[in-house]
Amino acid sequence: MKLTPKIILEGTRLTLKTDIAFALNEHPAITGPRKYRYHSPLISAEWCTFTNFPWGRGLINFQQEESEKAMLTYQTWAQLFELQRYYSWIIDRFHISTQMHQILYNKANYNFEWLEEKLAALDFRVIFCIRSEDSFHEAREQRLKVSGNPGQYDNLHIFLDEQKLLHELVSKSKLKSYIVDVSDNNIERICNDIAHWMDISGGLYSHD
Repeated sequence: MKLTPKIILEGTRLTLKTDIAFALNEHPAITGPRKYRYHSPLISAEWCTFTNFPWGRGLINFQQEESEKAMLTYQTWAQLFELQRYYSWIIDRFHISTQMHQILYNKANYNFEWLEEKLAALDFRVIFCIRSEDSFHEAREQRLKVSGNPGQYDNLHIFLDEQKLLHELVSKSKLKSYIVDVSDNNIERICNDIAHWMDISGGLYSHD
């Protein structure tokens, strides 16, 4: 059967989502065995596409006056997924991260029920990446070695607050979800766990 997994990785910063996304995009249980490399969709709501400067605004951290543009962008992504339903998609943060950010920092609660209905119909799955409180410090130290914007990691309490709210939002989501603990920073083990859950839960193939 044709592999068509549709994965949304959610989690606060320092939970290895991007590393996991790249690794899943080459995992044989997710993409099949490869004899050569080819393009496979890997997208993110974290892209700063609304501003012409680094670490600007986008689908997650847009301002209120940009909300119409943000919702139109989500509608466009949803339509693209529907038009290309028989393909694999890996998304590094999406609408649940938007809800979290807007609630915490802009005191706004956007209703994404319409989007979740579309995503659920396509069998998108949420992988919620969490880490233990005491593992955030080591994760920050490792990130500071490569980050071009280290100031965003100064206050680890922010990440704990975000993780708590994300947990609540994921639990309310219409999408099937799986929680994976990334505290050991073992990308291979994490991806194997995700691939196994996708397999046993029927998330690797389209069923219509």
